[in-house]
Amino acid sequence: MNPVQEAPPASADDRRRWIALAVVLTASLLDLVDATIVNVAIPTIQRDIDASYSAIQWITGGYTLAFAVGLITGGRLGDIWGRKRVFQLSMLGFTAASALSGLAAGPEMLIGARILQGLMAAMMVPQVLSIIQVTFKPEESGRVYGLFGAISGIGAVSGPVIGALLVEWDLLGLGWRPIFLINLPIGIAGLILGQRYLTESKAPHAVRLDLVGVALASLGLLLLVFPLTQGREAGWPAWSFVAMALSVPTFVVFVLHQRARIRAERTPLVELSLFRIKSFAAGIAVQLTFGTTFGLFSLTGALYMQIGLGWSAIHAALTSLLFGATMALSTNVAMRVLMPKFGRAVLQAGALLMIVGLYGYYWVADHQGTSTTTWELAPVLVVAGWALGMIMAPLMSAVLSDVPFQNAGSASGLTNTVNQMGMAIGLGLASVAYFAVVDDASKADQASGAAFVDAFINTLWWVMAGMALAFLLMCALPSLRPAAKADEEAEPASDDVSQPAH
Repeated sequence: MNPVQEAPPASADDRRRWIALAVVLTASLLDLVDATIVNVAIPTIQRDIDASYSAIQWITGGYTLAFAVGLITGGRLGDIWGRKRVFQLSMLGFTAASALSGLAAGPEMLIGARILQGLMAAMMVPQVLSIIQVTFKPEESGRVYGLFGAISGIGAVSGPVIGALLVEWDLLGLGWRPIFLINLPIGIAGLILGQRYLTESKAPHAVRLDLVGVALASLGLLLLVFPLTQGREAGWPAWSFVAMALSVPTFVVFVLHQRARIRAERTPLVELSLFRIKSFAAGIAVQLTFGTTFGLFSLTGALYMQIGLGWSAIHAALTSLLFGATMALSTNVAMRVLMPKFGRAVLQAGALLMIVGLYGYYWVADHQGTSTTTWELAPVLVVAGWALGMIMAPLMSAVLSDVPFQNAGSASGLTNTVNQMGMAIGLGLASVAYFAVVDDASKADQASGAAFVDAFINTLWWVMAGMALAFLLMCALPSLRPAAKADEEAEPASDDVSQPAH
């Protein structure tokens, strides 16, 4: 648990804090847009810099993996060094990484820049809620968190559309590069305004960063995700299976190290006592499964539309907007109306409805092949989007339902981290579920579009299996919570979960 901040909320008549809010919300928007903006530009990037399939996975998954590894660490650094200082440094780093991404001459440089972007975002994003907390009074939280949630929703939905427009416009003949370069003026403005209007705050008691814990967690994730991504192109050599096997003892050592720090009364990277709470432990398992499933679906769905169906970037983005817009509407209904009345049943109904939507997706893709139209996909996108809205924010609320108030920050941060871990693993699994089918089809001289459609059809079985597993794990979540408690938790839960949808 992070200690409380030393600075009290700013005076109610201090109008400068609203500019400070705009600065940190802009940073949050940058992260959300950059996490989703790349998918629609992948075919263009692949052609321009001659990127392999594994490079494509790393261009998207490298950001997510770095973000997952650095999230908890980023929060700790803000407590230790000062939230304004860490925010400004990470905003500077994020802007520089965006410039490197936009100027990348090859896939290796772009992957490295994206990983740096993810690390900087992991330092920047945890400061957003902390700065809001020390800047505004509790009675203003509803209004402020409402704005935060709205910005998060806009970022998640608008990222693909903005990316598609920038690719289609081909500004100054730069092709896909403006999707990263557009961050430069925004980042510079944020740095100038942040220096002037943000207020510094730290934890009142000194805490130390668990560097060994950071190293072990990073190594465990790398041992798991790297061979998943690279193993197929390398022909699945022995080292790939050895590395994945070694990830298990690495995570075990990480847990033992965290226990040792707790016994020594030193600040752990992860608060292990949270896993004694049944609802939290089960919720983490659901979050990991769901994140993995969604990560696999998000990348392959974008490739299916653009390469499989031959749609333009803007065509694919506008079609996907049906999914995002429906999800945003469903989230509001689920959190404000359904969860207070039905609790866990909302999540389970969402998982079942998602399986129905995914099967509808499978049926359309299988029967229509490369001639599928937007109108044929629209109904299944609406169903799947509505189902997703019944899962994402309600899942965070259910996971935190039995967590003591004093551990809520640590628990929500860990849940977001696990969700990002799942996304990274899902992007790695695309190598097995999706690109392996593309490779087999290419060897048989099958047409490119048809190969990508068949690969997506195969991937949908994996995604449906993942959702079925998530449904089963949901049975261990708390059932029906009192309406008052649900209402109390609905708003912050919705805000928290908006941050990790990468």
